[in-house]
Amino acid sequence: MRRDDSVPHMSTRPLLEIRGLDLDFGTPRGRVHALRNVSLDVPAGQVVGIVGESGSGKSTLAYTVMGLLPENADVTAGSILFEGRDLRKMPAPARRSLLGNRLSMIFQDPMTALNPVRTIESQMVDIQHHEQGAWGQKRDRAIDMLHRVGIPDPQSRIGAYPHHFSGGMRQRVCIAMALLVKPTLLVADEPTTALDATLEVQIIRLLKDLQKEIGCSILFVSHHLGAVAELCDRVAVMYAGEVVEQGAVRDIFHNPAHPYTRALLECDPGRIRKKTRTLPTIPGEVPSLLGSKVGCIFRTRCRHASNRCVQVNPVEYRIRVDQVARCHLLGDERLVSA
Repeated sequence: MRRDDSVPHMSTRPLLEIRGLDLDFGTPRGRVHALRNVSLDVPAGQVVGIVGESGSGKSTLAYTVMGLLPENADVTAGSILFEGRDLRKMPAPARRSLLGNRLSMIFQDPMTALNPVRTIESQMVDIQHHEQGAWGQKRDRAIDMLHRVGIPDPQSRIGAYPHHFSGGMRQRVCIAMALLVKPTLLVADEPTTALDATLEVQIIRLLKDLQKEIGCSILFVSHHLGAVAELCDRVAVMYAGEVVEQGAVRDIFHNPAHPYTRALLECDPGRIRKKTRTLPTIPGEVPSLLGSKVGCIFRTRCRHASNRCVQVNPVEYRIRVDQVARCHLLGDERLVSA
C-alpha cells in the first residue's frame, strides 16, 4: 500500500480547497486545539459530507469556512481556498461580500435561524441585497423559491412570521433563503437535526433536487450516516478535530479503512439486522483537546492500538484512487483486514 501525504488528486481544481488547517479556542484552562491539520476538497457541483461524533469538529470546520467564529477562535495555520482565493487572506469587507452571495449557509436549528420579529417576506427580500431589481421583483423571486421548497400557498404565507410555521416548514424557509441567492457553495450545518425522521427524508430529497437544479456544491455536516449516503458524493470522517478518512461515499461505506470509520458504521442503527435492546457503541470517550497531541488521537479507543500509535502521528495512506486514511495499520497490509 502506498503512502501519500496529499489529498486525492482531482482532474480539475476543486471549488473549495482546505489545506493544513489548524484552529484553537482560547479558554481559561488553556488552548483547545479544535481543528488539527485538516485538509479537504469540495469539487464543483458535488456534495461533500462531514461525519463524526459530537465534538469531532464538524460544525467548527463549517463555521471556519464561513468566517463565523467567536472572538476566542484563532486559526493558527493553513489555507481555505475558495475559487482559487484564500479566504483567510482576504480583507474583511471582501470576505463579507461573498456571504449571502457566492457563499451561503443553512444553520442547524430552524427555530433560531430566523428573526422572530420580522416577516418571512422582509427577510427573504433583504437577503437578495446583492441582486439587482425592484422590491417587487425580489418578492416574486422569494415566492417562487418558497413554492419550489414545498411551502403551500406561498403568496399569502410569505407575509407570516416564523412562529406561524412548524419546525419542518421553517427549515424549508431557511433552505429557500440559502438557495435564493444561487450560491456557488452552500454550507449545511446539520440541517435535519431538529426534525423528525419523516421530515428529514423530505428535506434531504429536497436538497438533492435543488442542488442538481442550481448546480452548486454543498458542504453537508451531519451525524446521520443514512442522510450522508443518500445525499453526498464524497465523505470526510472527522474524529477529535482531525480528518481520519475521506473518499467517495461508496468506498467509505462499503470498504472503510480506518478503525474509527468502521466503528462508526457498526454503530449505525440502519445497519443492524437483528432485533436488540442494546445499540452498539464505541467504547471510551472522545479525548480532551487541551494541550499538544502526539500519536494517533483515536488510540485510547482502538483495539488495534500499539506503542507506535502512542509515539508517532499517523500519516495519510492512499487506499484506492479516491480514498485516503490516516492509520498506522495501513502501512502493514497484513493488518488492514484485521
